[in-house]
Amino acid sequence: MSADPFRPAKRVAGQRQDVWSIVNEAALASPVQPIVNMGQGFFGYNPPPFVTDAAKAALDRVDCNQYAPTKGRPRLKKAIVEAYGPFFSTETPLDPDKNVTITTGANEGMLSAFMAFIEPGDEVVIFEPFFDQYISNIEMAGGVIKYCSMLPPAHGSERTSSAADWKIDWEGLEATLEKAGSKVRMIVLNSPHNPVGKVLSKSELERVGELAIKHNLIILSDEVYDRLYYVPFTRIAALSPQLWERTLTVGSGGKVFYATGWRVGWLIGPEHLIKHVSAAHTRICYSSVSPLQEAVAIGFEEADKHNFWDESKKEMESKLHRFCSVFDELKLPYSIPEGGYFVLANLAKVKLPKDYKFPDHVANRPRDFKLCWFLIMELGIAAIPPTEFYTDENAHIVEDYLRFAVCKEDDVLEQAKERLRGLLQYMA
Repeated sequence: MSADPFRPAKRVAGQRQDVWSIVNEAALASPVQPIVNMGQGFFGYNPPPFVTDAAKAALDRVDCNQYAPTKGRPRLKKAIVEAYGPFFSTETPLDPDKNVTITTGANEGMLSAFMAFIEPGDEVVIFEPFFDQYISNIEMAGGVIKYCSMLPPAHGSERTSSAADWKIDWEGLEATLEKAGSKVRMIVLNSPHNPVGKVLSKSELERVGELAIKHNLIILSDEVYDRLYYVPFTRIAALSPQLWERTLTVGSGGKVFYATGWRVGWLIGPEHLIKHVSAAHTRICYSSVSPLQEAVAIGFEEADKHNFWDESKKEMESKLHRFCSVFDELKLPYSIPEGGYFVLANLAKVKLPKDYKFPDHVANRPRDFKLCWFLIMELGIAAIPPTEFYTDENAHIVEDYLRFAVCKEDDVLEQAKERLRGLLQYMA
């Protein structure tokens, strides 16, 4: 008999409290209510009516309330091919049945990709800062993570600059790939980037592509913010047929249509990769939410008629300008996003009271966790500490930053700005 039949698996045992529960618990305990939530990246408003109306109509259809085909509803796959086909460098047109698989959100799609290709001991390269779910997804597949830094500008605590000034450590990346040799099977990209807001330039993507070809790597390109870019945006799978053949591109209906709770995602790629992702997806959750797939399909069909993509970008860029004006006012530097809806602000000028009492699970974390806790408790505004997206060894790089999500109603942004003005009394 097992000495401890209730012993958890190592992949979940011993994990320290995650940032999301820390922030939520602090928000509930804060004496300043209601909390202005600029932390987690969910929208503060509904999807456009042409999308929500489609969801309501789908609920009245028998076929939409039953299992969807495991690879996705045909209408959605066709809509994705029509929406994304022109963007990729393929020798033949995209085929809805061969080049697309629908997943339960982009996150499950990425897990399916790792489960499809990563075996115990295989290595996966990701960039710091990283979306935290990458870590657990890779480790659950038995993969070993190799980190490469994306470094903030040296003047980040002194003046505002573009998110483009966060630079990939190319020497470190090349050294990692040379050292690992054949053990590395995949490299993960994220553009537009969470949390930095950087859009990888064409030249940066070309350099990554050259390394991927040289080392025979699969590229997993997380492009869930692909409709929110404010500078030229390039897809790595669009650069050449050779890169298309080794790239899985990840997308999200929740991100593009303001419906993060719908959990409709997809992967696009060559048939020799997609078929294995589809097989893994089938074993993880079989199929994804059927009526909401239909609504996302209609969303793509109708978006251009409503000029939705251009209006969406204009609206989000306006929110970024509206919110970031408070950092200009306070003379707190930040990274101007090139895409997405997150802003990294540098709060090195904010001096926390020396005798301030933090709970143990915050006191032993980097400074940004303390800043986060302090803002919630004293000002009633929630943000996310970006060291959560770093290894412990490199957390010091961003411990003066906080991440703010601007995908909120304008009145909420104004409330957030008013509360942030309370930082003046704590600034040198």
